[in-house]
Amino acid sequence: MPGCAHECCRVVITKVCPVITFDRRKGLATWTASPQNRLMEPVTLATERLSLRTFTPADTGEVYEACQDPDIQRWTTIPSPYARADADGFVNRMVPDGWRHDTEYTFAVRALEGGPLVAAASLHHPRSGAWEVGFWTAKEHRGRGYMTEVVLGLARWAFTDLRCTRLEWRAEVGNTGSRSVVEKAGFTVEGTLRGGLLNKGTLRDSWVGALLPSDLGLPSHQPYLPART
Repeated sequence: MPGCAHECCRVVITKVCPVITFDRRKGLATWTASPQNRLMEPVTLATERLSLRTFTPADTGEVYEACQDPDIQRWTTIPSPYARADADGFVNRMVPDGWRHDTEYTFAVRALEGGPLVAAASLHHPRSGAWEVGFWTAKEHRGRGYMTEVVLGLARWAFTDLRCTRLEWRAEVGNTGSRSVVEKAGFTVEGTLRGGLLNKGTLRDSWVGALLPSDLGLPSHQPYLPART
């Protein structure tokens, strides 16, 4: 999430130009694809209550205000203290670069009817088949189940349209709020990685969890054979 830059090797691959439609029965926006030799363009998704779209320069002030929260600074990798220049760099460089280079898709979360910034959420692509979800929620919007709804919406999009076969989550040990979100979304917390997360120049132990397409009753783009126990 804001403050984490991901380097990549840019290649020209066949991607899609999305056409978004909203299925109210499923509470999720879907998009149809027309193949083109281009990288991913920002898309807009929707859940039952929320709209997810890319950040724009108009969001800079709200990002700055939300990231003054000590809990966001403590548990995410954003700079601390968090300056307006950090918000500007996130909105105007990091977010568009992620879409442009096909490495991270970051969304501003608001109510369907509009209103203030509720949260930020992203998917980034550490290796073939796997994606990782990251997020923060503005303090005044916590406790309403918004982020679990967002994570489930992103998971369905990733499994359906991004050919994701495993959606991962990592958080520093002790970040019980983040863990609660993903457990409610159906993730299995698989263990603890020693020194698994770099935050503010220090390696910290992290929880790691994952969600598979089958956990949501969706088909996988690759066959999966669980180990026998």
